Formats: sequence, C-alpha cells, structure tokens
Amino acid sequence: MAVLELVVKADIPLRFTDIHALSGQPRGTLHRHLSHLVDEGLLFQRADLAYEPGLRLLSFAHRAWSRNDLRRIARPHLDRLHAETGETVHLGVLRNTEIVYLDKVESRQTVRMESQIGRVSPAYCTGLGKAALSVLPPARLEASLARISYHPFTANTHRSQTALVADLDRIRQRGYAIDAEEHEAEIRCVAAPVATGDTVSESRGIVGGISVTGPAYRVTLCQLEAWSERVRDAANAISRDAAVGLCPVSTPDA
Repeated sequence: MAVLELVVKADIPLRFTDIHALSGQPRGTLHRHLSHLVDEGLLFQRADLAYEPGLRLLSFAHRAWSRNDLRRIARPHLDRLHAETGETVHLGVLRNTEIVYLDKVESRQTVRMESQIGRVSPAYCTGLGKAALSVLPPARLEASLARISYHPFTANTHRSQTALVADLDRIRQRGYAIDAEEHEAEIRCVAAPVATGDTVSESRGIVGGISVTGPAYRVTLCQLEAWSERVRDAANAISRDAAVGLCPVSTPDA
C-alpha cells in the first residue's frame, strides 16, 4: 500500500530509482511489490519503464464513489447551498491529517476553484479540514495534531500547533471555519463540520465537512460570514440524516 500510494500521489510517472529513494525499501523487496501491483492491474509500467496508476484503480474508485452513502445523503443539501450561493460547494471527509474531497457542485461562474473529487488537501489549512478537526474527540485530535507538519502554503497558513488550536477553539464556539487564503492564494471558503454518531465519546465515525468556496476577488470575508449560517445549517442537517441513514459497514477508518 505504501508503494501504491507513492505512485498514485505523484504528479508524474515514477521510475524504479524514484520509488526506491522515496520508499526506502530494499531493492529486491521493492521489485517484488511493483511486480505484484502491475500483475494485479493496480499499477501500469510504461514503455519508458516508469510506473503510473493502473486502470483497475478506476474501477475501485467508481464503485466506492457510487456506493458511498454519505455522498448520497449529502447531495440534496449540497445542491441547495449551491443554488443559494452560486459558488462551488464541497463535501469532504477526514482521513488522518488530510481531507478527501468526496463530492462537489461546481460554481456557475466562469472563474472558480480548481478541485477534483478524490483529491486530498491538508486539514490544518483548509476550511473543510479545520471544521472536521474541531469536532474530533480529544484523543483523536491529539493524535492528529501530533502528525501535522506545518508547511507554509501562503502567508496566511498556520505555522504552529498553538495557532491551529486557537483557531479550532474559535470554530467550536461559532460552529463554522473560515479559510482566508490559507491553502491557496486568492481562494476563500466557509465550512462547517459533518459528523456521524457522538464524536465526543466514539473513537470511530465519519468526520468531515461541507464548504462554499470561491475566488477572493468575488467572495469577501463579509460574504463568507453571511453564508456561514446556511453552511452550518446544511452541515447539521447532513449529520442528522447520516446518523439514521448510514449503516455501520459504511464507516471508514478516519
């Protein structure tokens, strides 16, 4: 899985020497792993011997996406938010210290945020991620915070755990998060947490959020504040619907 993830997350196809340097695995072991992954269709080896994701992954991704109960439950609320704001609306779930984009309703505007379903972003500097972190029970939050490396994507990115924790306290008090160009310059969003079950006492459960996102020149901080109640209400409705509509087998490891 570690080797597969390296290749899948890479922006370009990787050669054996690249994967060896990134993985730190012994050459013989790595050869066997790559051979098995190619045989199973999870990786593809090109004519230039570089590796890229295999087509079998598309089949897995399609099945996971089409069968996802949370996406089905959330979709009407995402559509309503999109109709009310006209901007891009996202649904994401927390996976360790990252947010995975699970669904998206595209903005009607010509200029809009570049994002894709299935992609991941760091939780500590995105609206979705901070909203999700804010509702984690203490033990899970502490474990997540310990794994975060604070890379400065923009001038507004949190640089320390102290700054992030203070922001999470504010998010809990008001019920929504603001991303004021923290992950991408000129991009702002307002987000609210979505959680299944009682996250205060349960160690498992789906934790994520929904957000409204747009370019900074069009979406002011005042506009985000004006949308915050709608986003929070929609997130709460999704959480309520998910509490009765999700079966236990749909709960992924967070």
